[in-house]
Amino acid sequence: MDKPIKILVVGCGNMGASHGTAYHQMPEFEICGLVSRGESKNKLNQKLGGNYPLFDDYEEAITCTNPEAICISTYPDTHEEIALKALASDCHIFIEKPLADTIEGSERIIKLAKEKHKKVVVGYILRHHPSWERFILEAQKLGSPLVMRMNLNQQSHGFMWDVHRNLMKSLSPIVDCGVHYIDVMCQMTRSKPISVSAIGARLTDEIAEDNYNYGQLQIRFEDGSVGWYEAGWGPMISDNAFFIKDVFGPKGAVSIVAKKAGAAGKSDDVDSHTKTESIKIHKADLNEKNHFIHQDIWIDMLDEPDHQELCNREQRFFLRSIKENINLDEHLEDALNSLKIAFACDESVKSGRMVYL
Repeated sequence: MDKPIKILVVGCGNMGASHGTAYHQMPEFEICGLVSRGESKNKLNQKLGGNYPLFDDYEEAITCTNPEAICISTYPDTHEEIALKALASDCHIFIEKPLADTIEGSERIIKLAKEKHKKVVVGYILRHHPSWERFILEAQKLGSPLVMRMNLNQQSHGFMWDVHRNLMKSLSPIVDCGVHYIDVMCQMTRSKPISVSAIGARLTDEIAEDNYNYGQLQIRFEDGSVGWYEAGWGPMISDNAFFIKDVFGPKGAVSIVAKKAGAAGKSDDVDSHTKTESIKIHKADLNEKNHFIHQDIWIDMLDEPDHQELCNREQRFFLRSIKENINLDEHLEDALNSLKIAFACDESVKSGRMVYL
């Protein structure tokens, strides 16, 4: 058996804890340290058996442990700094989305990764979800143009409101969450986005005056497709119709119908954010009396992976990218593209104008 890859886990909160758990369970990885500025590293260490070295500072951790790979699950405004240090230290990187909190920072990471011949995998968790892969595939069968309607509003409170307030020190909800669903729309249409417009509202004094905790974006594509996405964070956000994943085109419609995950009270449950439960396929064909020819088809996703298994799949892909020297140029181009669109939407909110791409 090959020698395990020494990996340093930087950031041990929600996603960092899940990724750390994945590495702990995989013999192909060896965790050489857990890094966080707060107590999350202690909680994760205890959960994993209490045997890993703990660090408050990532630079000290890199120097002390000499890792071969680094997992970055910190707040977005620290991503660029840590990633560039990791690459300078000849480490492969798994990094939570977004790649960085600026386009220029993302481009610097990609450029250095290519120069150092190191792998950088961005945490686009939905790309590893078989149900979402099926959802995208069925949407691609609906013809062109497509109408894509999606949201993920979170009625956050307690610990998650702390997390969201910290995230909003560097990004808005439609940037941080939006990159996932913008990426999904781009896969569905396989067309070039040409313009965006967006609106936002600041519903709390607990965030910066130039930021907003609710936003809604609209994208127009070259083939005539259109899509909207909305995201809101905070204790005031409604949990009614917070989970919409719906697409229609000339040939019919496909929808994710998650009755349990989309129920009231589930909006701040991280495990429900990727659930599909069922996919409903509707065909638009009519007979001579304008009645539908086909009954709707329901696909029950009874064996879909939970949040931890999705993180495990992400890390298996990260492992393969290193071991099999997978070319990640397209992966990084897609990550950068969805971030550019999200930032254009952010610009539209703040300027009040449509932004052309």
